[in-house]
Amino acid sequence: MLFEKNDEVRVRFAPSPTGYLHIGGARTAIFNWLFARRNQGKFLLRIEDTDFSRSNDKMVQAIFDGLKWLGLNWDEEPIFQSQRLEKYRNACQQLIDANKAYYCYCSQQRLTELRQSKGKDRAAYFYDRHCRNLSDEDKLKLEEQGIPRVVRFKMCPGTTDFKDEVHGSLTFNNDEIDDFVIMRSDNIPTYHLAVVVDDHAEKISHVIRGDDHLTNTPKQILMYQALGWKIPKFAHVPLILGSDKKRMSKRHGATSVSEYEHEGYLPAAMLNFLALLGWAPGENREILTKQKMLECFDLKGINKSSAVFDEAKLAWMNSQYISRMSDETLYQNLIPLLKRNKKISIENFEKGYVITAISMLKTRLKKINDFIEYGRYFFKDPEQYEKKAVKKHWRGESLIERLTMASERLSTIMKFDAESIENSTRDLAEEMDVSTARLIHPIRVALTGFAVSPGLFELMKVLGKEVVIRRINKAIDYLKNKY
Repeated sequence: MLFEKNDEVRVRFAPSPTGYLHIGGARTAIFNWLFARRNQGKFLLRIEDTDFSRSNDKMVQAIFDGLKWLGLNWDEEPIFQSQRLEKYRNACQQLIDANKAYYCYCSQQRLTELRQSKGKDRAAYFYDRHCRNLSDEDKLKLEEQGIPRVVRFKMCPGTTDFKDEVHGSLTFNNDEIDDFVIMRSDNIPTYHLAVVVDDHAEKISHVIRGDDHLTNTPKQILMYQALGWKIPKFAHVPLILGSDKKRMSKRHGATSVSEYEHEGYLPAAMLNFLALLGWAPGENREILTKQKMLECFDLKGINKSSAVFDEAKLAWMNSQYISRMSDETLYQNLIPLLKRNKKISIENFEKGYVITAISMLKTRLKKINDFIEYGRYFFKDPEQYEKKAVKKHWRGESLIERLTMASERLSTIMKFDAESIENSTRDLAEEMDVSTARLIHPIRVALTGFAVSPGLFELMKVLGKEVVIRRINKAIDYLKNKY
């Protein structure tokens, strides 16, 4: 869906800094960013930080870092709602003066009792509009007593109709919407007032946000109308669910972008994966570059139904990106991780050796962190052996004899290359009248600690004769002590 350039597309991502950038928010930001760039428009960032007790600078920086990690650059300086309080108060006063909003002096106790009178049916609770038609005399008395007050928007009868860019034409019955609060007693605006004021001030053309905001839309449209402001277009995108089809939460594992970054996911893979949660580019395409996404992104391609977060699919997609990276690029991504990891040290190894290890392993990695787990044998002897590998491959009465003879035979190889190692190993297996596999698999466990590794003969060449012989002998000693 392309829009005329003279009708500038301006969209915004407006997170609350009460936590890290979570998956749902990141996906919303991606949709906004793609839509803006696709239409040569502007992608703006707004920090909704009026919850002063929970918002903090650390979370703001985490949001910035998460967006930058995903490659979502924003236009213009970010705005902070905490710095715009006077603008919200002015708009609120404008609504009061136009008889579109009113002061409510009801105590919390009264509101609680009113709510409790509805029993367990909380959905049936509506403010009874007690203060809506107070006389000027009554208001004056309450003001003189210093009674705390909020400001409520005055709902009008009828319906609110609008076309959602995802869901199509929608109608809401105004009688089913409460006289909602727009200004708290501490003179801090609620979400509904602040978002309308900011979207108007920033000339937002399209509000692209989660389905959980769909019921907020009629309230905000009515406020636009009451203030005499142009109403933006709305697009409500499906929520992201966990594997149990319930809304994503901590019980499903990591929920913030930073957690996935630290687990070893690549930003390009995460961007690709999240973009496809609720959006179908067509032709069953799954691996999409950022440029390809920009070429084909369309609000019409967004699904109405919720999307399920499949971490196994994310891991697969990440593995595809890893395998397609150049060895040098992957090396640059791994260096910070390798330097701070205490399990292995690469300081005593040349860059060429590290890149060779990366090249041999990268098609087996789901996350770059896996290199630490499954590639540590390139840099240090195994400290323990995988139980299932031992059970499967370190068995048989002749095991120690096979490994001993392998160690002796390998030590005689003058040119320790993959071809010579393979020929020598196969010759020894034939001499011992055993299958080559009965030598290959036990040696692999001795060298790596695992049942699976890159091609054994190429691996042995890379490790070098001294390391190979030492590790096989170490395994022999381990087996002698154990059995």
